[in-house]
Amino acid sequence: MNTADARRILETALICASAPLSLRELSALFDGAVSNDTLRALLADLQLAWSSKGVELVCLASGWRFQSRPEMRFFLDRLHPEKPPKYSRAVLETLAIVAYRQPVTRGDMEDIRGVTISSTILKQLEDRGWVEVIGHRETVGRPALYATTRQFLDDLGLPSLDALPPLDAGDLTQATFDGLAFDDLMPPSHSLPEPMP
Repeated sequence: MNTADARRILETALICASAPLSLRELSALFDGAVSNDTLRALLADLQLAWSSKGVELVCLASGWRFQSRPEMRFFLDRLHPEKPPKYSRAVLETLAIVAYRQPVTRGDMEDIRGVTISSTILKQLEDRGWVEVIGHRETVGRPALYATTRQFLDDLGLPSLDALPPLDAGDLTQATFDGLAFDDLMPPSHSLPEPMP
């Protein structure tokens, strides 16, 4: 199989996918005949080929996907004029604590915020798919340990937690919360819709 055919197969699979595709899934397209290094090179070629279009190929925590560029959101929102959900300051602060200090217990979060965290806040974050319980601390009461999910990274368009904005002082302070771009926690752009059957 030549490079042009392999690139066309990858492009088709990624455009038709309803969710990001991992390298392992993309490798299955070629029955393992294409190495991961070759796949990465082909994906880089695709990114370059789409660099001047309104759609871009991005690598997220859970894999690769095509999505509209952020500057296209204004126009695409005209097709589906939905208002993104608004999250309270308490929800966003709790999410930021989990993102930067994971794994953390509810008690840890309350110590950092200085107030009691309602169970509805954690439930809202779990229902959204942004945090999950990954275990329990080996201490009295065995409190649940919370961490962010791949869905959280995908929704923010981040490949890993390392891509989060750095903390200046190493502490989560009020100024840190004010500086985070959590005002509109929606995907940075729209994914392409699943093809019609």
